[in-house]
Order: sequence, then C-alpha cells, then structure tokens
Amino acid sequence: MSASTSCSARAQAALAAVRRGERLPEAQVRALGEECPAEFFRIVIESLADSFDPAQAEIYEQLMRAWIPAAPRVQPAIPARVETVYVLSRVTLGSDIKITSTILDAMKRRFPAARIVLVGGRKSAELFAADARIEHLEAQYPRSGPVSRRIAFAHELRGRLDGAHSIVVDPDSRMTQLGLISVCEPDRYFHFPSRTLGEDADNLSDITAAWLKSTFGQTGRAFIAPEPVSAEGIAISLGVGDNDTKRIGGDFEARLIRLLGERGRTLWIDRGAGGEEASRVTAAVEAAGAAERVRYWEGSFAGFASIISHCDLYVGYDSGGQHAAAAARTPLISVFAGAPSERFRNRWTPGGSGNRIVIPADHMTPGAVLSSVKNALRGGAVGGTGRWPVRLQ
Repeated sequence: MSASTSCSARAQAALAAVRRGERLPEAQVRALGEECPAEFFRIVIESLADSFDPAQAEIYEQLMRAWIPAAPRVQPAIPARVETVYVLSRVTLGSDIKITSTILDAMKRRFPAARIVLVGGRKSAELFAADARIEHLEAQYPRSGPVSRRIAFAHELRGRLDGAHSIVVDPDSRMTQLGLISVCEPDRYFHFPSRTLGEDADNLSDITAAWLKSTFGQTGRAFIAPEPVSAEGIAISLGVGDNDTKRIGGDFEARLIRLLGERGRTLWIDRGAGGEEASRVTAAVEAAGAAERVRYWEGSFAGFASIISHCDLYVGYDSGGQHAAAAARTPLISVFAGAPSERFRNRWTPGGSGNRIVIPADHMTPGAVLSSVKNALRGGAVGGTGRWPVRLQ
C-alpha cells in the first residue's frame, strides 16, 4: 500500500469514527494531522466543515483541540475609536468574493474614516486592486504542510496586527482555523461563524449580510475591483480545482463550447494555471470546432474576473468564476455538480440580485445538462434555481 493510499485510508477511518460518535485519542489525531495533513484536511476537516451542521462543526473543534487549547468565549465590542479594520482573507478566491468582499464593503460603509486592510495572499488582494479604500497586508497562509505549521502561522500573524485603535474581522478563515485562534485581543476580534448560522435553504450571501447587520448595524454586498482588462462576449470557465466530481463527463464541454460559439460572440476561456486543465480546455475547443471564436486567458484570476465583469454572459462549473459573475452582476449559468449535500449547494449558490441560473447537475446526464443550458439561453425554465428575466439569443 502506497503512503498516499495509507493516508487516505487513515483519514477515511477517522472520519467514519467521529461521525459514529467516537472520540479519537489526541495522539491519533495529531499523528494524522502531522503525517498526512493533505488527507486530514481534504477528507476529515473539509467534510465536517462543508456539512454546515452545528453538530459536525463541534466535532471539527474537538479534533482541532489536539493543537489548539480551548479558550473562553469573549463578546467583542466596537471601540469608540476605530482607525484600522483588518479583514482576514478566506484564502480561496471564490470565498473571498462571496463572503470577504461583502464584509469589506460593509466595513467601508461602517467606518468611513478608517483604514480597511485585507490580510491575505496576493491573488486575493488583486481582486480589489482598483479600490483605493482597501489596503493589503501580505499574509500567505500555508496550504500544505503539517497542521502545526498552519497553527504557527496564526500565532505569527497575531504579532503583525497593530492593536492600537483597530479591530479584526474574521470571515471564518482557514488562517485562524475557522475562528479557533484569536489573532488579536478577544474583545476586538469579530468572528463570523459561517458554518453554524442560517437555515437549510439559506445562502451564504444572505447569512453574511444578516450577521453584519446584527454585529455592526451595517450590511454590504459582494463586489470585485480588479485592474481592468477589456473584453466582450461570453466568459467560460471549466476549471474544477482538482475536484473532478464537479465536471460533466463525455463530450459535454466540447458541445457546450460549440453551443455558446453559435451565439456569434467572442468566447473568453480561462486556461487556469496550465497543465492538465489547460490541455483539457484546449482539446474541448478543438473538438467543438470553435477555435476562431476563442480567446484564451492565461493570466491571473483577477484578470479573468475583470473579463467576466465586461462580458454579457458567464458560463462555468461551481468555482470562483461564478461568484465573480454574481458580484459583477454579469448574467451567469452555473453547472453545479459535486455538491456533498443540498445544504452545501444552497450555501454556495451564487448570490445577489443579478440574472443567474444554477443547474443542479449531480444526477443529470450530460445531454440533460446541455438541454438545460440551451433553455436558459432561450430564457426558458431549466429546473434549477435563480432568476433569468432576460433573453440571450
């Protein structure tokens, strides 16, 4: 048995055990997190967090106590004087658009004279590079390596956030292991518990806005402000972030590109970071016979987000692109497959008031998904969710 197979088996067994109600020995949890961190997070931690179930969120916290001692809960208070608002990145780009940007928008409104500082990586900061109100504090969370290294990152971050007349807003970031590590004094640390708020059918966009209103008396809306890239036509993203359960099989992608090419518009297609994904996209374009209409984007995600904002339609799988489209009010069609639960899909469906269709594609054939896309383009019903009051012939 290979090391990766062994790690996967250990993680699967651990997840099954905790879901049966067993309490794992701390030494076993620590060994899994230090020796097999990729499988520990992907199989155990993400499964518990993505359930949006308060009981499973509690199990997650119990597991992380192997590294993070329990601390008393402190109710934070907004100081009379706030000069700096630090907003932590959610690390993943789609989350930073859907959730973090909503918080940034609310903080700009609530504290018009304060510095608003996004704490995170360069790729997240690029999404807001054209917004003069938002500053950037570089803090690159280690997305690989043992759990102890990720815990150390949070403690190092604490020393970089100036405590004088400042507050920290945590959108349930992996930087703090979903709010388990306070990166400032507890009375000025505001944590958004995204995994435990809301009802089954609620969307994270609405949950975030409601929490902001109750906590700060001010709501916000998702937005992007990347450096502009001129474009027009239809933006397409077929990236799945190494999660093939989000893809539709067979020749669906080639048929989708052929269908969209028939609209008579330029097709802007993201080739991602290259490698297998870029090869797959290129092969689909060639099979579709649409190369003369296609322009590939091989730059930053922020650049592609700008392209999305200038196009008159976005089509793609569940990814950051759909949240960029929703934030930019670009009409969108999302083929949403691979959701671990209906609650997860409800949470992560693109929010906002723009024209959008979400096709729940888990149990659909490729042909049925394509038919749903065709109906959406005609302005018809697709059996999904969303608003579509415009016709895109």
